[in-house]
Amino acid sequence: MPSPIPITRLLPKDFGLEFGACSSPLSKTASGSTLRVPTNAFHGKIAHRLWSSVIHWRELQALEPIGSGGFGTVFKGTYFDETVAVKKVRCVKNKLASRQSFWAELNAAHLHHQNIVRVIAATTCTPAHLSTKDNIGTIVMDFAGALNLQQVIYGLAGLLPMDKCVRYSMDIARALQHLHAHGIVHLDLKPANVLVSEQGVCKLADFGCSFKLSSKSDTVTHLSEIGGTFTHRAPELLKGEEVSPRADVYSFGITMWQLLTREPPYEGDRQYILYAVVAYNLRPSITRDVFIQSSLGQKCQKLINLCWDGDPSIRPTADQLLNELSILL
Repeated sequence: MPSPIPITRLLPKDFGLEFGACSSPLSKTASGSTLRVPTNAFHGKIAHRLWSSVIHWRELQALEPIGSGGFGTVFKGTYFDETVAVKKVRCVKNKLASRQSFWAELNAAHLHHQNIVRVIAATTCTPAHLSTKDNIGTIVMDFAGALNLQQVIYGLAGLLPMDKCVRYSMDIARALQHLHAHGIVHLDLKPANVLVSEQGVCKLADFGCSFKLSSKSDTVTHLSEIGGTFTHRAPELLKGEEVSPRADVYSFGITMWQLLTREPPYEGDRQYILYAVVAYNLRPSITRDVFIQSSLGQKCQKLINLCWDGDPSIRPTADQLLNELSILL
């Protein structure tokens, strides 16, 4: 479940939001409530536009469900005659968590990067004929492909070529580099949240657990509750310690291990695994043949060990990680 943190920490500072008596950054318009962010004119291809706080519903057509998660359903459709992905965030048992998941999805909405799924438009305002009682908001994004890295890893008959694993890893590292440079941590990096385009390019998606770090150097961030997937969660987060970009690097290490081994990280009871990761430094087995039989495998083994070290200060930054990966090819 995403952490119960103020909405002001979830949105980029340059959004120009104004908070009045309402509890979320909404403003009343003739058609209902919508995000108070600058609305851009719709001219030319959507690939060249900044994201908008208004969805032109008449232009959103041919929605076909392609996936679902804890807080919503993803559809494939067309928007202004271009193929897009549409995520409808719904309210689950915890209404606050559902709303925070929606706001967190917009943490990286102002960023444009080849390895990050781009937000085109997002709004909390839904036409009456499309709205449901549990609807929180809708996000229109680039369609990066219907295949995710989880399906690539576990859907093949044999191991992925090691050079392809490294290239995929570099794509993910580039995404982290860009996020961290803008003070954003993803906090749910795993293969299922990495989309693979038809051109074989990895794009980081699903920012529902993401967090915008404070720009104040004397501010230390601790999350009382943290979202994400327990198999990829950094031990310092499990202990309630400071949140930093190195938590994403830990998750990267687990993800790269999966790429190379095509095995699940852990098997067994969830609570036992969580305890063992913190108390006994439990990690996936690094003695697999793929790490032993070649010099490239041995180098990958060394890098993964650094990424999931229990001490965040020992883990490489995203910049360092990208440099190390580029040396491997």
